[in-house]
Amino acid sequence: MDDRKILVLTGASRGIGHATVKRFSQEGWRVITCSRHGFPKNCPWEAGPEDHLQIDLSSPDDVDRGVNELKSRLNGAPLHALVNNAGISPKLADGRRLDSISGDLAVWQHVYQVNVFAPLMLAKSLLAPLQAGPGTVVNVTSIAGSRVHEFAGSAYATSKAALSALTREMASDFGKLGVCVNAIAPGEIKTDILSPDSEAAILPQIPLGRFGSANEVADTIFFLCSDRAHYINGAEIHVNGGQHV
Repeated sequence: MDDRKILVLTGASRGIGHATVKRFSQEGWRVITCSRHGFPKNCPWEAGPEDHLQIDLSSPDDVDRGVNELKSRLNGAPLHALVNNAGISPKLADGRRLDSISGDLAVWQHVYQVNVFAPLMLAKSLLAPLQAGPGTVVNVTSIAGSRVHEFAGSAYATSKAALSALTREMASDFGKLGVCVNAIAPGEIKTDILSPDSEAAILPQIPLGRFGSANEVADTIFFLCSDRAHYINGAEIHVNGGQHV
């Protein structure tokens, strides 16, 4: 019988998600990853496709389908953590920031479905196995959710602000059922999606004088899902070197 703790993680293919997979795996957890792509043949993660699930979070119907498959894979086992890490931040065709004047409503609806509604759908649908854990939900927000950002677009920023507010609401509702819900708000993390202009524009704003690493974010996520954080509920932890102050 497999008695490992179980994590369901969205957006696992790179950056913070990939570091989170490695962090939890090193601690002996079973990690079920979810993304819109199939399991890559060249992936170094040894768990293989049996613990990867292809879900298009931009489609409510596919989220429903994916949740049913997730429950089948859990096969009655408790779920100890759900980390909603997947997120999208589209730009204009010429690469410029998508502001509140640019872009049509369909783009905004697409962003909100992936960044806000899909996390809620997953958490609600997986509530029973999370209660059995008892489990924890961690929503990955952003520093862009609390301030106008030089590079992050308006649709992305406001969706992350909505996810932050949703975290508080979920902490109240899920907490009464024994499930903690928290958020982490990364700042400038050294990943592939960091803008080439970020160093000159943003580094002076960070008191620690450096960008963060994906491993540092993954460590914070792991702490919130560990036994040491059972009384933390409704928090949003800033992982940004003091950039928000």
